[in-house]
Amino acid sequence: MTDTARRGMVGRSIGPMFRFAGAMLLGAVAFASAGAQQNKPAAAEGATYVGQETCLGCHENKAGDKTLHFKVADPRTPAAARGCESCHGPGSKHADDPEKVKPLQFNKVSAGEASAVCTTCHVSSEHAFWANSKHEARNVSCVRCHSVHSPKGDKQLKEATQAKLCASCHQAIVNKVNRFNHMPVREGALECSSCHNLHGSANVRLLRSGTNVNESCTSCHQEKRGPFLWEHAPVVNSCVTCHDPHGSNNDRMLVAKAPGLCQRCHVTSRHPPTVYDGFVLSTSSGANRITGRACMNCHQQIHGSNNANGKAFLR
Repeated sequence: MTDTARRGMVGRSIGPMFRFAGAMLLGAVAFASAGAQQNKPAAAEGATYVGQETCLGCHENKAGDKTLHFKVADPRTPAAARGCESCHGPGSKHADDPEKVKPLQFNKVSAGEASAVCTTCHVSSEHAFWANSKHEARNVSCVRCHSVHSPKGDKQLKEATQAKLCASCHQAIVNKVNRFNHMPVREGALECSSCHNLHGSANVRLLRSGTNVNESCTSCHQEKRGPFLWEHAPVVNSCVTCHDPHGSNNDRMLVAKAPGLCQRCHVTSRHPPTVYDGFVLSTSSGANRITGRACMNCHQQIHGSNNANGKAFLR
């Protein structure tokens, strides 16, 4: 078979595949466009602004709102578009036919469409990294956490506290704050947003400070910042290697009890022995290493030492 014939056979077999793929792509685009048109509020088609007083003529139950949103005006719209229409869009057609034509209803549009309205104003400072943030990428919209008309907490939150709101999704994490006898979040000294920027961050896990976990922790725990002459490897790696920042059943919010925590790395059969070594339980000199603060009874400078003889982080 000649090369020309062979290429012809390949072309005849591949051609239908490309045509099928192209048809599927065009179908997907058409479906997406149809969905966008369906979710688009009808009031936006040719409607004009009628003013907030017209809206309150029917929605008088909203007249008691004293939030900033009630007074705000979208800078791109005329002065008449103050308050309601700044978020819900021009309402002339809705006012003419309330049953048939509805304004933008945030609970009935996609998360992206709802957030797109909010980010016309909230685009800087706390909200600068909202696009492609963890919450935005998971279709969590602004109105999932905030309520303009009936907030229960500060910053238009739907719950009285941040911890209660975050627990609606992150239940396992928020439950940890009850494990330790002294927990600043539970006591109200800190909030979730004290460490995390919930609207997006350039850092890992939505952390506010620095570029890694350690810089976030040392923004408060500055005595652990270093650099030290003698550095402890797991400390340099990450504070969460040994501590659970959300809470723990162990002393100092450690992820495991000492000496078991230390023996995750230090597993030699000599000093320090493992808990499975008969030496640690059979002699008084060994047993005292599993009581009290265990390894930290002697190695108190466990985060690092600046002493010339501090290689073992001794007190």
